[in-house]
Amino acid sequence: MHLGARPVNDVLRSHLVRSKLLPWFARADQVVLLGDALELRQAPMEDALDVARPFFGELGEALGGKRVVLVPGNHDHPLLDERVTGQFERRVRASEPGALGKLAGWLPQSELILSYPGYRIRPDVYGIHGHYLDCHNTVPTIENMLVSAAKRRAKLPSSGRLEIADYERTVAPLYTLGFQMAQRARTAAGAPSKKAWAMLASSDGKPPGLAARVLGGALVPGGVAALNLLGFGPFDSEISGPALRQAGLRAMSEVVERLGIEADHVIFGHTHRMGPLDGDEGWVTPSGVRLYNSGNWVYEPVFLDRSPARSPYWPGGLIVVEDEGPPRIERALMDLRHEDFVPILEESSRVLWPDPRDSEPSPPS
Repeated sequence: MHLGARPVNDVLRSHLVRSKLLPWFARADQVVLLGDALELRQAPMEDALDVARPFFGELGEALGGKRVVLVPGNHDHPLLDERVTGQFERRVRASEPGALGKLAGWLPQSELILSYPGYRIRPDVYGIHGHYLDCHNTVPTIENMLVSAAKRRAKLPSSGRLEIADYERTVAPLYTLGFQMAQRARTAAGAPSKKAWAMLASSDGKPPGLAARVLGGALVPGGVAALNLLGFGPFDSEISGPALRQAGLRAMSEVVERLGIEADHVIFGHTHRMGPLDGDEGWVTPSGVRLYNSGNWVYEPVFLDRSPARSPYWPGGLIVVEDEGPPRIERALMDLRHEDFVPILEESSRVLWPDPRDSEPSPPS
């Protein structure tokens, strides 16, 4: 959900968008927030909590006394106030200090559970945010390159079984650094990977324009080759839409296999690309585990087609897990269009982060 995102593209800050989701909550026995509920790497935590409060308040009203499970991801990893060495699950109480206590206080009738790195939704269904897949992803994003360097420092084995502590030793220091930098931020944090994809990516996987052809056809492959020669990666220079999806699925499959996750179905969300959709391939691991991605609740026009039905990154994804049967993909915002998001997010931007030019100048000291 990335509530508190500084690009102000976290659509659940809008009451209109929340009204599309609340009926789903009212029918649920429990709600699992599968990572990156809060955006803690782009602005101070208090800013994210201010944005998140209406969502959690309305969630509590819709659920009554039903359970809410919070599974931290890479963008809200600092909610974990302890060093993680294995799977854990505990109840959060409103009396606790800090952000978790505030979240529990906004859900006074519900039981708030903190579970990490995942949660057993059903005996055969496991949910995990999926950020560990960055340790195996071959797409040369800035974050994947940083994780690759961290892998070398942490001496993460390239094969064989891995423990949760192995992954945490690799990625947690990066998340801590990003969080600490955001606490001092007064403007939106940069997103160099996103800017690069904006130039390179298109809905059909073909880079548009001369600049993109130069970057995608020469600079990226050359840079990737250099990184691979230096011992980073291995990274792949193919950056089309299908390549991004396939690389993410291969990496998530490796996480499932190397952690030894015992489940028939594994749900993740880290890569924001909902699936499997009609015509998709690669959503089954070598051992037969079926993968599902719950999508996202952020508005990223550069990744979207004009038609929501043709856009796997269209916001509003969720996964329904019944008492039996495979998990089911649902898309709660299919009746909205680009034009519906723009005024909502522009208004939110003006209210939460006004342009300094709109305020009176400070008197001279």
